Amino acid sequence: MTVLVSGGTSQIGRFLLPRLVAAQLPVVALSRHAQAPQPGVDWQVGDMRALPFPQEPLQAIVSFAPLDAWGDWLARQDTAPAAKIIVTSSMSVLTKQGSAQADEQALVALLQRGEHNLATQAERLGMQWTVFRPTLVYGAGVDRSLTPIVARARRTRLFPIPMAHGLRQPVHADDIAQAVMAALRSDAAAGQTLQIGGGERLDYQQMFQRVRASMGMFTLPVYLPGAALRLLAATVPRARGPVSRLGQDLVADNSALTRSLGVTPRAFQPTPATWREAAR
Repeated sequence: MTVLVSGGTSQIGRFLLPRLVAAQLPVVALSRHAQAPQPGVDWQVGDMRALPFPQEPLQAIVSFAPLDAWGDWLARQDTAPAAKIIVTSSMSVLTKQGSAQADEQALVALLQRGEHNLATQAERLGMQWTVFRPTLVYGAGVDRSLTPIVARARRTRLFPIPMAHGLRQPVHADDIAQAVMAALRSDAAAGQTLQIGGGERLDYQQMFQRVRASMGMFTLPVYLPGAALRLLAATVPRARGPVSRLGQDLVADNSALTRSLGVTPRAFQPTPATWREAAR
């Protein structure tokens, strides 16, 4: 039976699609834009919000797209379009709950509604559901967290390193893809919301130092002490939330993930290939 993937061009999707093909699972990947042919993948152009009901039942729907869209789509269905639906949310639903920024409060509310609505609609239709909450995702060179910093450092030869010590737990996109594959093969994660972080916790400064060392080229480290970070937060409103969390531990508990699916994410050991898109 077919697996429908929404978000196949995302950083997680780039690792999941080859895994699905290698497992000889028929794959339909939904994209808003035409994609280059890919062996074993049937690319379809369309908006997931206007997706027609599948002509044949699906083995699973896997989505790295907005949660609220799938919950709303399922709410319009009278019968189950698939046996399972597996989606990603974000650890931000927990780590940004106390944010003073309106946009971050709105994100938390959106994620909470999306998770609740998806689970409610899946259960109404008799579908198994699993929600993964990843920490900072990296690995395909298209993330909006670390890769832009690498790209800027390549241009300027300067690498900013905040002198902050809150713990971070970056998770490789391929480890999330492995968790999705495990959830497809097993029912052990049905009805669960699982945190997924990397296999290593580093403080913020150490994480940035390791990213700089992985670039494969010389950059001058520019250390940013607490006073400089506070000045940044005071002068750039959108930086206030991120700066306020530099001393917080933003980590995940992988115990339920490992217990249910047997997945143990890798340590944070980036290489120049990790940032390949930033080099273009």
